[in-house]
Amino acid sequence: MKIFVTAALLTLALVPAQAMADSAFDGTWKGDVSSAKMPTKPDMYVLKDGMYDCKTCAPGYKIKADGSDQPVTGHPYTDTVAIKVVDDHTIQETDKKNGKTVTTSTTTIAPDGKTGTFEFSDSSNTNAAPVTGKGTIERVAAGPAGSHAVSGSWITKSFSSLSDNGVTVTYKTDGDMLTMTDPTGQSYTAKTNGTEAPYKGDPGITTVSVKMMGKHTLVELDKRDGKTIARVKSTVSKDGKTMSVAYDDKLHDRTTTYMATKQ
Repeated sequence: MKIFVTAALLTLALVPAQAMADSAFDGTWKGDVSSAKMPTKPDMYVLKDGMYDCKTCAPGYKIKADGSDQPVTGHPYTDTVAIKVVDDHTIQETDKKNGKTVTTSTTTIAPDGKTGTFEFSDSSNTNAAPVTGKGTIERVAAGPAGSHAVSGSWITKSFSSLSDNGVTVTYKTDGDMLTMTDPTGQSYTAKTNGTEAPYKGDPGITTVSVKMMGKHTLVELDKRDGKTIARVKSTVSKDGKTMSVAYDDKLHDRTTTYMATKQ
């Protein structure tokens, strides 16, 4: 799970190699969780009659909610999901890949059914310590009659915490090459002319392409098996201290924006 990632857009002027030597992006950047503006398109779930239906997962799935590992297909980060009903307002989820637990989460809905909280530990795309976090959700549409309180349409309102390894990225330029690394083990080295290059350390991303637009805007397209799954635009401020990022999740048709600061 990659809450804060790198960059993308669609126009394009190539930057001469000598300009890259003084790239505004060089260095380590940390995303500011409090600045994040979350997507307004909701996630939709239905838990009823012992079945859990994740309608907006990509791809969606419907499984038994009996706490046992249930197979799911088409997901690069997990191949089984277990949904445990703790009580009429709380569920726990455990995702596994090849028998190994990669993500755990707990969601609790408030007594009035209008809001909820979540907390998670996610190592589905990390080769180091898991990314952890907590946050709040808000209901925008109710679930069907007789369903569990978690059912309905929900938007993420905010994160109360998110571990640093989930919001930190480092860039280094060398001529017309850009290298990205992060604490969870993802990396790439790619030309800044939009040529595709291997994306390492993430089972959900196979290739990446990057472009520069002037000296202050970086463009990245992440692909999975030839299909664009993410597109982000990152722009460094004139003083070089902050960076605005807009991350477009193409699989779920959602956009998240946030600010990052140079460390």
